[in-house]
Amino acid sequence: MYVDALIGADTVNTVPPATLDAFMDHGHVGDGAGATLAEGLEAARHTVAEFAALGFDLSRVCHGLLSDGVSAFSMSMNTLMGAIGERRAALLETASGRQRAALPEPIATAAAAEVTRLAAAHASKRLWDADPKLFSDEPAHEKSIKNRLGWLRSPALMQTKLAELGAFAADAAAAGYTEAVLLGMGGSSLCPEVLGLTTPPIPGKLALHVLDNTDPAAVLAVDRAITGKKALFIVSSKSGGTIEIQSFERYFWQKTLDACGGDVAAAGASFVAITDPATRLGQLAEEKRYRKVFINPADIGGRYSAISFFGLVPAALIGAYPTALVGSSSEMAAASGPVVPESESPGLVLGAALSAAAKAGRDKLTLVTTPAVASLGSWVEQLVAESTGKEGRGIVPIDAEPLGPPEVYADDRIFVYVRLGDGDPAQDAGVAALERAGHPVVRIAMPEIAALGREFFRWEVATAMAGAGLGVNPFDEPNVTEAKLATSALLAAGQGGDGSGPTSAADDTCEVGDLDRIRAHLDTARGGDYIALCAYFMRTPARDGALTRMRVACRAASRNATTLGYGPRFLHSTGQLHKGGPNTGVFLQLTADVPADVAIPGEVYSFATLRNAQALGDLQVLRRRGRRVLRVHLGPDVEGGLATLAAAFEARAGAAAAAPAARKSA
Repeated sequence: MYVDALIGADTVNTVPPATLDAFMDHGHVGDGAGATLAEGLEAARHTVAEFAALGFDLSRVCHGLLSDGVSAFSMSMNTLMGAIGERRAALLETASGRQRAALPEPIATAAAAEVTRLAAAHASKRLWDADPKLFSDEPAHEKSIKNRLGWLRSPALMQTKLAELGAFAADAAAAGYTEAVLLGMGGSSLCPEVLGLTTPPIPGKLALHVLDNTDPAAVLAVDRAITGKKALFIVSSKSGGTIEIQSFERYFWQKTLDACGGDVAAAGASFVAITDPATRLGQLAEEKRYRKVFINPADIGGRYSAISFFGLVPAALIGAYPTALVGSSSEMAAASGPVVPESESPGLVLGAALSAAAKAGRDKLTLVTTPAVASLGSWVEQLVAESTGKEGRGIVPIDAEPLGPPEVYADDRIFVYVRLGDGDPAQDAGVAALERAGHPVVRIAMPEIAALGREFFRWEVATAMAGAGLGVNPFDEPNVTEAKLATSALLAAGQGGDGSGPTSAADDTCEVGDLDRIRAHLDTARGGDYIALCAYFMRTPARDGALTRMRVACRAASRNATTLGYGPRFLHSTGQLHKGGPNTGVFLQLTADVPADVAIPGEVYSFATLRNAQALGDLQVLRRRGRRVLRVHLGPDVEGGLATLAAAFEARAGAAAAAPAARKSA
């Protein structure tokens, strides 16, 4: 109707397609000249005069309508340009060839079918709309899903925080701080660790130390590293109540307070908190007059928090290219946007491949990374394991297992090769050999370290979509609480041990010399199982080396995939998968005596007692869940015990290799 009345010379009118169709069907154009706009002018002027007499200001109404109309058109234009930007970003990402997959049949067909299914379900739009039914029809999961998707918009939010982060980092450097000590666990520590290990020292920036191990030796190692230097402590906890982080904070707070002669304000100037709104940590930071408190959005889950204050505060302090991190993650967020077709969304396509492979029996996601970005693997490991390992299902991430020839792998693997720059020639050749042998391989190219933000976001989307494919809620961690409760019960009962060695039932534990029992335990691994080494002591390069020998020997003996985690850190990572995922793990828990204990101020238990209670609680929950687990106590000599085990594992592998040769000869 308004089209009929507004036709005139030198006018432009925009109409929706349906309105135009209606006009073409039964509209009219007045006197034949098409100027309906000029018809009835005197009557119109009379009507306007009557309105004025009644006190209506039509000029004001007109200006209001104009303003509202411009705003509406502006919003539409912004939406249109945003959609164009998302499609452009997706096309550029596809054209770049940074993500390429070589999937044999039937994995290729299954992965394509999964993308088609997600497209039919409008998965991209529903992800951004926080539709919980994309992941689960269970009402119990609705809240945990809707309240955990803030990471999707975090790159855009962090764009507005870059100036604040830069000013904070400059203030810390100007105050003379040279060291940053990150006190965290799981999602609050793994991204900063990646950034710290991939960023070279930068003049004028702080050096980063990450503490996420309650072993007294680990606490003392950080303490020694910062002795005589001015350190800024970053207390990083989403919940604000994680027992490990509380213990770390109490230890370093008391040392700092003592060094400041009891001056709370002086001590508080060396502490920063990163936490959610209204947590106990936030309250504590106010009471202790911390230098600054960063309040992170509550709807960002810990393991999805890389591009938030949890990752970017440490990044700013050490100069780990926060602007580039946010920029590259924003690019990937656009390429994964709600208007991007599912077949063009890089993270969704990767997630579809992972879930399709897992459902086809290739559930061991084996990560191969260029050495310079090797630490990215532990971040991906936590994200994937804790997100998908539940309800008897899950993807088992295999991180830091040395790359071997195709014949050492069973048909339960899918390989993802993250290649930085020109890559590593040996890895290039090894991955090419795997592809030729028919193993599924996904290649992801990183042009530079600063592109880590893109990879963080890619893997977050991929993991969420893999969860959708597996039919699990990728944003909760139901079994992590079990180990925490077991630890708390042991500490309350005073059963954590005295630091000389953990307490346990005899049928759960053996000594390092009981090699027959250890071999028998490993022999329970069947095809498709994985062997998990769970080490409750401080990580060192030498210990890493011995444990890696054990992993390679296990793989050589039985072609089983292997994982390695240091406790209690892995309780906030693969611990969820261990207890809630498929019952395909064979667990070897490694413990040791503590030569020097460290008290926790304000607590009746020490760091050694806490570590031992966490190890014992982990063991108890694994047993309760019907997992195959054996504890091996190494005693006071960790290096000697690991060397004994490594030699025994290699002998077992040698015997396994000799057996087929002997049968062939016979």
